[in-house]
Amino acid sequence: MKVSFQGERGAYSEEAAATYFPSGVSLLPKPFLADVFRSAENGDSDFAVVPVENSLEGSVNETYDLLLNSKLSIIGEIVYRVNHCLMALPGQSLNDIKEVWSHPQALSQCRKFIQAGGFVPVSLYDTAGSAKLLAERKATGCAAIASQRAAQYYGLEIIKRGIEDSVNNYTRFFVMSRREVDGEYVTQVKYKTSIIYSVKHMPGSLYSSLGVFAKNGVNLTKIESRPTRSTPWEYYFFVDFEGHVKMENIKKTLEELERKAIFIKVLGSYKRGEIL
Repeated sequence: MKVSFQGERGAYSEEAAATYFPSGVSLLPKPFLADVFRSAENGDSDFAVVPVENSLEGSVNETYDLLLNSKLSIIGEIVYRVNHCLMALPGQSLNDIKEVWSHPQALSQCRKFIQAGGFVPVSLYDTAGSAKLLAERKATGCAAIASQRAAQYYGLEIIKRGIEDSVNNYTRFFVMSRREVDGEYVTQVKYKTSIIYSVKHMPGSLYSSLGVFAKNGVNLTKIESRPTRSTPWEYYFFVDFEGHVKMENIKKTLEELERKAIFIKVLGSYKRGEIL
């Protein structure tokens, strides 16, 4: 079984995928999120693991944009605790470090640590990629912010662990596949469903559509808007809510929403993720 993810070996997406799937899977790194989607869509991989939001930095907009036209269904959710590590070449100490390399989000999530140390932040394309580049260049006086897994891959030593500003640093991932959108349903399991929809650009249309969820006792867990790109200032709404499409109140909700929306797409129903 093959699972694709975005980033270099040692990326947090790889850590999340390795935690979600049993041992024996083959993890396939891809340079861009679009490549991850494409890999699962064309059968090069069986599953795709993609980040959708971070508890500190917010939504991953590119993922939402790719979900709109993807043929994949969401079949799982991972909520992963991000633990940032400062790593450098073997023998380097904290006093040797002048520059810190990482993805802009990781640098932002470790801002207090970087400022307190007087380090110069250097933005790169990927957390694990920064560790890989540091090792390849044998860059002394520099450190990378990445995962413990990245340090192991690239032969770096961890100088300090847990350097993120907040312990409440979680990234939520979707597990995607070519399976049926409704998936299996077990009454004892807690599920979530994700959809995309749009409404007419007129007063009260969004308010009216959201009322459908309240009317049927459906609890929303997230709502995100993204531009349609076809008409300025018109939006798609990405909504996550508790429940499974095979539940009667969810069926009724979606039927009523279809009458109010001009477009609707069910992305999938899946077991609610637990914090890993």
